[in-house]
Amino acid sequence: MDFESVSGNETALADAVETALRACPHLEVSRDGDSVVARTRLGRAERIILAGHLDTVPLPTVPGSRGTVPSTWDGDVLYGRGATDMKGGVAVQLALAAALTEPARDITYVFYDHEEVDASLSGLGRLERSHPDWLKADFAVLLEPTNGTVEGGCNGTMRFHATTTGRAAHSARAWMGENAIHAAADILVRLRDHSPATVNVEGLDFRESLNAVRIWGGTAGNVIPDAATVEINYRFAPDKGIEEAEAYVRKLLSGFDVVRTDAAAGARPGLTLPAAASFVAAVGAEPKPKYGWTDVARFSALGIPAVNFGPGDALLAHTDDEHVHAAAIRDCLAALRSWLS
Repeated sequence: MDFESVSGNETALADAVETALRACPHLEVSRDGDSVVARTRLGRAERIILAGHLDTVPLPTVPGSRGTVPSTWDGDVLYGRGATDMKGGVAVQLALAAALTEPARDITYVFYDHEEVDASLSGLGRLERSHPDWLKADFAVLLEPTNGTVEGGCNGTMRFHATTTGRAAHSARAWMGENAIHAAADILVRLRDHSPATVNVEGLDFRESLNAVRIWGGTAGNVIPDAATVEINYRFAPDKGIEEAEAYVRKLLSGFDVVRTDAAAGARPGLTLPAAASFVAAVGAEPKPKYGWTDVARFSALGIPAVNFGPGDALLAHTDDEHVHAAAIRDCLAALRSWLS
């Protein structure tokens, strides 16, 4: 955690991770940019991926914030940027990589860069494109924070720009123009009155959300605006593909100029598959859905069932007092070590 590794600045941490892994003679280590992959080659019947990202969001700017770098201890609670998202999970990966010289399943440890920024920069996406053979596996565990509970699948996400147009005029003669910001009111009303669905997918209830997240328009304080744009984010259950989810939003906002600006598909839970079921049984807690988007969707797209399972409370991620309890990391380590042994 004391390696400042805000997205784009992961090199020093990746170097340290690579050095630690190369000291383990039972591992085959490869690197691409600031992503490091280590693998056992024992000829086991199953191969498991344990994955985690090295980067963090920017450091807090509020004076006195404890969720920063360097880290600090308060009793058995560790404060600092990345404590929850997700260097606690990365610590578990590293501990397992060093300790499990003869695991019951072959393991691929994936440490990747650029998760907290635009998807096009993702180190995991780069590995998928450049080294798909490094990611071949039967099951994947992404050690994002889940409070030690298995979270299956994830919602998909997409964003749109809904634009209205008008006619500019001096605000003292407003009747000569058409106010584009006022015209956007119906977009906001439709979103406000929309009732988000809860969709059961393979036994887990995924809550959807559809919200305006930004709005802009106008050129000056004395000009009737001739254009306005509302940015909209849709978090959709993994029963839908991107095209179906987009059609849903377009139907709700019919009559408006709507442009999709980005999208990422969700992932179905897949918890009934053998590897996933055995992992859920080993952890023992009732699985939950993942409402946010995570990289389990990338593994799902590759045909690899994947779950989220890691130490820490996801609600603390990115906060000014980001922290994790030492016991949460030890419990996560113990569960994975027992299952993999």
